[in-house]
Amino acid sequence: MSARRQRVVAFISGGGSNMLALAKACEAADYPAEIVAVFSDKPEAGGLAKAQSLGIPTRVFERKAYGSKAEHEAAILADLAEIGPDLICLAGYMRLLSGDFIRPHTGRILNIHPSLLPLFPGLNTHQRAIDVGMKVAGCTVHFVTEGMDEGPVIAQAVVPVLIDDTAETLAGRVLTVEHQTYAAALKLVASGSVSMLADGSVERLASETDAEARLISA
Repeated sequence: MSARRQRVVAFISGGGSNMLALAKACEAADYPAEIVAVFSDKPEAGGLAKAQSLGIPTRVFERKAYGSKAEHEAAILADLAEIGPDLICLAGYMRLLSGDFIRPHTGRILNIHPSLLPLFPGLNTHQRAIDVGMKVAGCTVHFVTEGMDEGPVIAQAVVPVLIDDTAETLAGRVLTVEHQTYAAALKLVASGSVSMLADGSVERLASETDAEARLISA
């Protein structure tokens, strides 16, 4: 009997390309996860229609419909409790989660960030990389902790910064490897090969020669 697939809720705020990449990866029969719902804080998020086209249920929690951040998060947490996901994947979700939100799901929330953390946390990562003369850029999938973009790294991917790059061209090159890296990282976590320990460190049961645990380059 095959192992139960890990149930994932993906959070989006925009077009949902990373969410779609995860959903496509989940279509493989041997992939250890499935996306059971997509949540968004934006009713106009383009990723909602993409999820619905794949038969994935969607839910919208528009921030202005709630009196405070705490009320907004409480509503989301209530729906998460109803669904009971094993993992949460932030896939372009443009809101910082509070400690009260994160703590019940510690070690079970993943995020993808468009830089090689700890370099360039926050916004405008591609322009900042160009401005300081970086020769490489990339993306990081990490566990979410209470510090912004500070959680332990699961996987990273590297791309070159070209001499004529703009923030837009670099972002496009990074996005291509984001899709591959997030799917590989979710597979590692969902299969139990990578996990976050109580002390905030990462335990890797897979061999370091495993192609999906190595640094991906393009």
